[in-house]
Amino acid sequence: MKMKRGIIMNPGMIPAVVSLILIFAGSALQAQQEASLTVNADLGEKQISRHIYGHFSEHLGRCIYGGYWVGEDSEIPNTRGIRTDVVEALKKTAIPNLRWPGGCFADEYHWRDGVGPQENRPTMINTHWGGVTEDNSFGTHEFLDLCNQLETEPVVVGNVGSGTPEELSKWVEYINFDGVSPMANMRRENGREDPWNVVYWGIGNENWGCGGHMSPEYYAELYKRFATYARNYGDTRLRKIAGGANTTDYNWTEVLMKNIPHWMMWGLSLHHYTTWWENKGPATGFEEDRYFDVLRRCIEIEDVIDRHITIMDKYDPAKRVALVVDEWGTWYNVEPGTNPGFLFQQNTMRDAFVAGISLNYFNEKSDRIKMANIAQTVNVLQALVFTDEEKMLLTPTYHVFEMYKVHHDATLLPVDLVSGSYEFEGKKLPSLSASASLDAQGRIHISLVNIHPDEDSEMTIDLRGMEVSKVNGRILTSGDVGDHNTFSDPEKVKPEEFTDMKLKKSILTATIPAGSVVVLELF
Repeated sequence: MKMKRGIIMNPGMIPAVVSLILIFAGSALQAQQEASLTVNADLGEKQISRHIYGHFSEHLGRCIYGGYWVGEDSEIPNTRGIRTDVVEALKKTAIPNLRWPGGCFADEYHWRDGVGPQENRPTMINTHWGGVTEDNSFGTHEFLDLCNQLETEPVVVGNVGSGTPEELSKWVEYINFDGVSPMANMRRENGREDPWNVVYWGIGNENWGCGGHMSPEYYAELYKRFATYARNYGDTRLRKIAGGANTTDYNWTEVLMKNIPHWMMWGLSLHHYTTWWENKGPATGFEEDRYFDVLRRCIEIEDVIDRHITIMDKYDPAKRVALVVDEWGTWYNVEPGTNPGFLFQQNTMRDAFVAGISLNYFNEKSDRIKMANIAQTVNVLQALVFTDEEKMLLTPTYHVFEMYKVHHDATLLPVDLVSGSYEFEGKKLPSLSASASLDAQGRIHISLVNIHPDEDSEMTIDLRGMEVSKVNGRILTSGDVGDHNTFSDPEKVKPEEFTDMKLKKSILTATIPAGSVVVLELF
């Protein structure tokens, strides 16, 4: 791991110290790894959907209450009860979509409890997350107002576990119907004249677990029933997302792809967290074994997704059904002294690497992956934003999403990466991860992650099929891979200008520092 070391000298030590410096200098030179990247700028065919960079916010801990929602009477600056600082921060990432109200909470949520005058809304117990009382002050209107302020697409998850097809059908009608009907009239009575025309709808969540502990065969039949009554209104064509598998449950994917007609589902979800379920480990203060294993588990998502995609290709070779990775990210032990049901964890450079590697891979599979949602946006799990009363800070993961927004809706460029290795106790991981795209303005963007905690990579990038004359870059790095932002030091980790590179004709050479995320722009 990166360490800061110093030597205290007296005059008699100088010859020996000079010898040590020469030895360390030689070791440092040997420690630098060589790497190469070929970018085929004229061979791009697939588009990277901006929805791969989506987010997830559940009624869990301080994600909604104290995160987004403070209420109109709060002294914290807000617009109709929604925090101004959080909205402005997320807008800078060009947030493309937001999934709500869960998660496990979705399958015990009854939407009518969250509409109408707030003083008349019933309370409920959040049985999944901390056993706290939910007052339903943040409901359908507030969520869709949040999405409007964020300028993002809502993804609404319906209740299959404890709900009914009628309940979901009427929620769709309430939100999307522009005519005269009981639900549309109720919406107008509650202050909203025009429909919101929400396109993306999840039909249940984790129905293999907290959403009902169902078999895939039973859920497939339920999905068809619920999806049938989630109607299209006007020009709004629903994109319905079936509740997919947990990590390596390939049978769940097989059954749903076989038993649900492809025209009935726009997407099939997948949940994959980078964690140990038995002992998740600390979010900070970790040793190198924990650092290495988290990144190993992160990289394993590639094989997991590949196997699910292979099953989807078997039943849907035309790739009509999108793979939607609508919960992903790191999951550690909660911070000491916090409610175990609130899932609050710190966020270090290690988490930035998990984000960068995962997004690079999602880009690569963009012919099948059309949406993904990191868990969760504010104060929960791998959050982008932390709040504490009136204070707010941005995490290393936030900075990756902000840097990577250059890939939104861009054309994926094929790359060939040759990387050195990061070795620990006889195991190896590739030191580097990379992705490249071409945007509508003709600019190439290359995102790079170097997970090696001690060794830089001397990289040669060969740009083929396009002439470029200028390059600039940004870098996210710090003194140690465990570094993170706190309310007493909120900018310890933040992006800086990256200049350690040279461009000559179509060849770019760059030193990618140990423990860093770099995004290059060439034009």
